Formats: sequence, C-alpha cells, structure tokens
Amino acid sequence: MSVAILIFFAILFVLMCVLRVARIGALVAFLLAGIISGPYVLNLFQLTDTWTFLGDLGILFLWFTLGLEINMKRLWNMRRTIFGFGAAQVLMVAVMMFPILFGVTSWTIMGCIMVSLLLAMSSTSEDMQLLIDRNQLNTDMGHQTFSILLFQDLLSIPLLAMLPVFAGKSFNLGATAIDVFVLSVALIIGVVIVGRFILNPLMKLVARIKSKEVFLLAIMLNIVAWAIVMDLIGLPVGLGAFLAGMLLSETIYRHQISAEISPYSMLFLAFFFIALGMGLNLHFLGQYWYVVLGGVIGLIVIKFWAIFMVARVRNVETSDAVTIALLLSQGGEFGLLMLQTMKTSGIDALPEMHQEIVTAIIIISIMMTPILLAVYDKLRRSGKYLAKQPRSVRGKNSSEQKPAVVICGFGRVGQIVAQMLTAEKISYVAIDTDVNAVMLGRERGFNVVYGDTRNATVLRDLGLQPRHTRAVVIALDNATTTRNTVLTVRSIAPRVKIFARARNLADSKVLLKEGVIEAQPETIESSFFLGYGVLSHLGISENKIENLLDEMRSNNYSMVDNPVSDAQ
Repeated sequence: MSVAILIFFAILFVLMCVLRVARIGALVAFLLAGIISGPYVLNLFQLTDTWTFLGDLGILFLWFTLGLEINMKRLWNMRRTIFGFGAAQVLMVAVMMFPILFGVTSWTIMGCIMVSLLLAMSSTSEDMQLLIDRNQLNTDMGHQTFSILLFQDLLSIPLLAMLPVFAGKSFNLGATAIDVFVLSVALIIGVVIVGRFILNPLMKLVARIKSKEVFLLAIMLNIVAWAIVMDLIGLPVGLGAFLAGMLLSETIYRHQISAEISPYSMLFLAFFFIALGMGLNLHFLGQYWYVVLGGVIGLIVIKFWAIFMVARVRNVETSDAVTIALLLSQGGEFGLLMLQTMKTSGIDALPEMHQEIVTAIIIISIMMTPILLAVYDKLRRSGKYLAKQPRSVRGKNSSEQKPAVVICGFGRVGQIVAQMLTAEKISYVAIDTDVNAVMLGRERGFNVVYGDTRNATVLRDLGLQPRHTRAVVIALDNATTTRNTVLTVRSIAPRVKIFARARNLADSKVLLKEGVIEAQPETIESSFFLGYGVLSHLGISENKIENLLDEMRSNNYSMVDNPVSDAQ
C-alpha cells in the first residue's frame, strides 16, 4: 500500500508540474492521476466507496463555499441574470441538442429530452475553480458565469423530480407541484428560524472558545447537518451545503469561515476529480472511441455556439462571450449523478451501453475545458485572436468596496483610530477575534468583523491589496500576534505603510525591524503625556515642553532606552 501511495503522489507531482508549465489547471492533473492510478492502467487503487465518499465531501465543500459568496439580497439582485441568461442558455442548448440526438439514436422522445437537458448542465466544481484560479470570479464575466451555473444547479431539483417521467413511469404533475411549493415555503421558514435562533448563538459560543479546531468542526457539522436534512426530504445534498453557506454569509464570521474551510475544500475537490478519473472505463472507451470522440466534439461545439449566441444577444462583449462559452462547454457532475442514479435505481430510460458512452463524453469534456481555455489564452496573448482586454470588474455597492485602511485589533486603540477615520470619512475595516467586541462595535455602527489577522486569506478577503490599501493599523495587545500579523501583511502587500501599537520600547524596536513605519510604545508615550501635564501645571511653556519631547523621541527614544526597572 505504501509503494502504491508513493507512486500515486509521484504521478500527481509530475502531472501538476507539466500542466502548470503548460498553463493548464490543476483539475486536469487530478483527473489524469485518477485515470493512470485507476483499475484500467496501473491498478494502484480501485474505485471504492471511500474514494466516492471523499469526492462527495468535495462537492459539499464547493457548494458551501458558493453559499458563502452569495446571500438572499445578492441572489435577488442577480435574479434577472440567473433566470434570464441561465434559462436562455439551458433552453438554447437543449433545443439544438434534441434534434441531433433524436436523429442519430434510437432513444424515445423523453429519453432525448432528458439527455439534452443533462448535457446542457455544466461542471460547477470545475468552472468555479477555474474562475478562482484565473482571478475572474469578481469580474462581470465571472458573475454572469456564476449566474448560469446557479440556475443550472437550481434546475437540478425539478429534473430529479422528473426522473420517473423520463423513465416512462406515471407521474402526477399537479400533486408534485403542490409538494414542491409547500416544501419550498417550509424550507424558507426553517432556514430563517434556524439561522436566527440556533446558528448565530451557536457560532457566537464557538467563537468565544477561541479554538481553531472547534471552530472548524462547527463549520463541518453545519455543512453535513444541512446536507442530511436536504437528503431526508428528497432534495440534492449539495443544496443543503449551499443553504448552510448562505446562512453564514451575512454573519460576522463569514471571512474567517472562508479562510478556514478553503484548504479542505480544495483537498476534497481533488478527491472528487481523482475518483472521476478512476471511474472512466478505458476498455469501453477504446472499443467505441470514435463514438465518444464524435460526442465530445459535438457537445463542445454545440454548447459553445449556443452559449456564445445567447451571450451576444444579451450584449456581452465578444471576448467575455467566448470565455463564458468555453467555460460552460463541458458536461457536468449532475449529468453523471443522474446517470448513476438511473443505473442504481434500475431505471432503463437509456440502454446501459449508451449510458456508458454518455458518461465518457461528459468526463472527457470536463478534461478538455482547461486545455481549451489555455489555448484560447495563448491566442489572445499572441494577438492572433481577440487581443487581450482589461477585465471589467463588477461594480459594488458601498458596503462591498475595498477599504483604504485595515485595522487589525478592535480594542480601545483600534476603536479610537476607527472613530478618527470615520470623522474624516475614510473607509476602513476592523478585524478582531473577540466576538463580544465585534458584536458591540457593529451595534454602535463600526465596520468591524470577526477574523484572525494572522490569516492571509482573511486579510485578502477583507480588502488588503498591494496597490489599493493606503495603510494598515495594528492595534493588538499581544506582541507575538502583532509580529505575526505584520509578517502576514508584508507577505500580501510588501510596500503598504504599517502603523503599530507596541507595549514597550523593546517591542517597538522589533516591529520597526520588521518594516513597520511607526511603532508607538504605549508606556513611554503615556508617560510623555503625563509629564506634559505636570510641566504645564508647573508653568513651563508649551513650546519648551514640545522641544523636550521631540528631543526625547529622537533616535528612537535613545534618551529613555535604559530604564532602571521594566515594571509598568
């Protein structure tokens, strides 16, 4: 077993390096690693329930991450794109696909409709990861792509309910419509009640414990619990994870949750694509390679032109329309799920051999997407096709704008700095792990959120940028945490000006060596203010006192560098 694992990681390492040089995403490396190490090549591993379970967790984490990025308000604001662009894309692909399938296969009309709709669905996991890797998620193009994917995912619910129709079994449409309506209302009410009266108090209690492990387990428990609830009422488990993310997207914990869950999300998503590669039947693929190849080419070409035409009709720029069409030109996990469900449930809507062919077409199309995008990017960089244009970043409301100043720590010092910035109408965001301070600060109108300032993902998510952020204020009361925060800030924005609070002169010197532009030692400065009051009371002129203090501050407080005692 140990040798098999070693060989597997060696294969994955080589693939990752080669594809990285070729500017192709890591997801293809995971797929290829699964194929090579699977039962049809080296036979290092079998596609067991363990691999499938790990892959399912990857999909749950992906859905949860998507939920964190959207809330009910944003969903409502995007409704026209979701139900306009998304619905038009699915309809156009299905309309173009149906006559071809009906003409070249012996399937029933319902079978052709089912496969047309399944192939109209794209891979949410791959496309979202590609958008994140390409730093395009927050562009206009990224938001439009996300809207289409979200509509497809919402469409998966009625498609699952329609499975008996596709199989030729009886189906009471009126009763099902009533059931779905009642279920939707109950679901919305349940989400509001659970979110307000159970989830928020629970997360507040967990945050007070100040344990990273407990915090992470609470997130995972939340994801799995909602997935189980959805499964019990007959809805996709991914929808439960999505709702869990949405519930937490409006809370003060969102940024910290995103930072904590991100590494695990990518890890389990990798397992999903590895399992996908293992499940590709190469013997069958070799026997019917010409059918699969024709299917892959046909699927990509039809979906590309259908989505491109819809995008252009909606006045999307040509370059963005091409990118969206390429991103969505593959099949998706939902199609694989439906085919697997039919197989395990004994539904014979399609012949078993044809199900294998459609499965192979979907998997290979997923592998082709990063490659096609890499080729497209190379053509754009060379100027041969659609010369590269600057990305159009989606406009945001005032609450989403990146702050000019980031305040790390929201104790008494951080609060005073925030008040001064507010008075001068300078945008800021404050971060702290004291949930009580955060909650009280928000009640008083401060822009403060829960998060660990030592975590680079949290700082980036809250707006720390190399060229945009004008200053960082570190007002933490722990010297080690302060220094680690400085190092994290420097790793993200090396040239940003950092102003820090220091407990004493020794801490101040350490911070200045780390690149802090100004580190005020509290004990010394408070002593200066006290001395200022005494001298002023004794009749010393203000100008003379200021000159004395300037002299004592010179050369990094050299005049007070050797105290008799370190006692405060």
